[in-house]
Amino acid sequence: MAASAKRRRGWRKRLGALARFTGALVIVGGLYSAFSPSLYAQEADDNAIESDVVKGEELFDTSCISCHGANGEGIEGRGPSLIGLGSASVEFQVNTGRMPMAAQGAQAPPGDPVFSEEEAEWLGAFVEHLGGGPSVPDDLEALVTEGNAAEGGDLYRVNCSSCHGYAGGGGALSSGAEAPSLNGVTDEELYQAMLTGPQNMPVFADNELTPEQKADVIAYVQYIVNDDKDPGGVFTLGRFGPSTEGLAIFLVGISSLLLATLWIAGKS
Repeated sequence: MAASAKRRRGWRKRLGALARFTGALVIVGGLYSAFSPSLYAQEADDNAIESDVVKGEELFDTSCISCHGANGEGIEGRGPSLIGLGSASVEFQVNTGRMPMAAQGAQAPPGDPVFSEEEAEWLGAFVEHLGGGPSVPDDLEALVTEGNAAEGGDLYRVNCSSCHGYAGGGGALSSGAEAPSLNGVTDEELYQAMLTGPQNMPVFADNELTPEQKADVIAYVQYIVNDDKDPGGVFTLGRFGPSTEGLAIFLVGISSLLLATLWIAGKS
């Protein structure tokens, strides 16, 4: 009996040790599963950024270096420094076809883009790698969806209408420059323009217009300009505001009065 009891105790000890060992493996495996993926994900993100920078540098060396210099420091009489401009400015200029610039002028006109959006992101990553700078928030779509078009209209009329017109039709500026029409401009391009101030446009940094206020302006522009929510309906008169409306009323009114005068004179 004593020998049998000793054997049972021995088996219980072995089973207990096995259970403790199995429990330890489960705990270690759980901790590894919880923390290891995030580490790998972070490493993958870093590798992706480095890859974009390398690809961007290759494009920069073949298409931009002659005007902006080997390290983005700029070349006098050819192109400005890119240090500190960030990805937002680069992607705006490249995606709207303003860069590479065909010829020196008062400002770079928009056109068909030379690079794809992905290549523009690579160039932006490289320029941001050179000296940092502003970038578009990842949640821009959500910000614009939640934006207040009415408040954006107030901000637009105070900050933007003097150049772009009350209805976003654009207008002429001094020294051969112009404020372009906002028709067909994407949310991202509008945000990039406000954030970086391309050409003759002032910079609306986050301490002047918060990201939420920029989103409000974008919501207003898309509502009025690109969603055709115009009180004039199909008779927008170029969306240039009261000037063209006054001219149209004057011409129609004067023409009507002349016709009426001639008809009265003919009848008499």
